Amino acid sequence: MNAQSKHILTAGALAASLAVIVAANASRRPASPEDAQPIRRPSHAEQVARGKYLVTVGGCNDCHTPWIIQPDGKPGPDMTRELSGHPQDINITSPLQLNHDRFNVAWSSTNTAFSGPWGVSFTANLTPDVHTGTGIWTFDIFKNTIRNGRHWGVARPLLPPMPWFNYAKMSDEDLAAIFAYTRTIKPISNQVPAPIPPAPVKQASK
Repeated sequence: MNAQSKHILTAGALAASLAVIVAANASRRPASPEDAQPIRRPSHAEQVARGKYLVTVGGCNDCHTPWIIQPDGKPGPDMTRELSGHPQDINITSPLQLNHDRFNVAWSSTNTAFSGPWGVSFTANLTPDVHTGTGIWTFDIFKNTIRNGRHWGVARPLLPPMPWFNYAKMSDEDLAAIFAYTRTIKPISNQVPAPIPPAPVKQASK
């Protein structure tokens, strides 16, 4: 092999080494905006399906859907009234007086009214009925209700047992999915009563 051939081989080996180094550095180089793939937005159908899943695993029907005795004899939510809140025809006018010092909360048979130290709370009508439900709500109202723990996002505090402080940790995307799902369920006219304040504390007899 003559000197010229050796020179060509050496140059070729050097070029190959440089190519390997450049490729390795490129693989470690942070992706530039030009390299980023466009984010795929879920379709409306996918968003609604996600919302239904979150409503199910989040236990929303446990309280916001009235319970009845099912055909198998066990209690469960009446899905014909899904998320319609406390039935307006079940009248509750005062907190339940509990005497035992170890129990201070009571549930209604429909699982939609709760009596405790805060008074009586009734689960809201979350269906898209425009008069008694959330039909005129925007997503921002819904989001702020959950984030702030206040009715309409700015009004009275949400009462127990609503675990809004847990749901407040959801992402905007998850909350948007839940809201999208509630827009697809049957609107039900059901005027849920306002909360009842707690009863005055009785003074111990002397």
